[in-house]
Amino acid sequence: QVQLVESGGGLVQAGGSLRLSCAASGRTISNYTMAWFRQVPGKEREFVTCISWSGSSTYYRESVKGRFFVSRDNGKNTVYLQMNNLKFEDTAVYYCAARVHPFGGLVTGRVDYNYWGQGTQVTVSS
Repeated sequence: QVQLVESGGGLVQAGGSLRLSCAASGRTISNYTMAWFRQVPGKEREFVTCISWSGSSTYYRESVKGRFFVSRDNGKNTVYLQMNNLKFEDTAVYYCAARVHPFGGLVTGRVDYNYWGQGTQVTVSS
């Protein structure tokens, strides 16, 4: 079992920055692809970004490229999402997810991920 706990969400003005953290426990995530998704009420949860087990490869949805940056510290069993130049449309609950497939590649589907955190709210005021 892997427990994921997100933190770092909050209210920020458009153009501002936030850094989300996802702390894992119960099992090391150092061999797993990790991802961030987000969801607004009434819409499906959508992929934001993922990072390979080593941290050497990342992938982003088009709308956040150049503004969001995912990273990980396997020694701390933690994944981060640095969000810069935030826009109103980035408002959502952000979820961390783990794919329990050792040394697997980058994937973007919700069904590809086995464990999820409880989410952290990010609200961007325009």
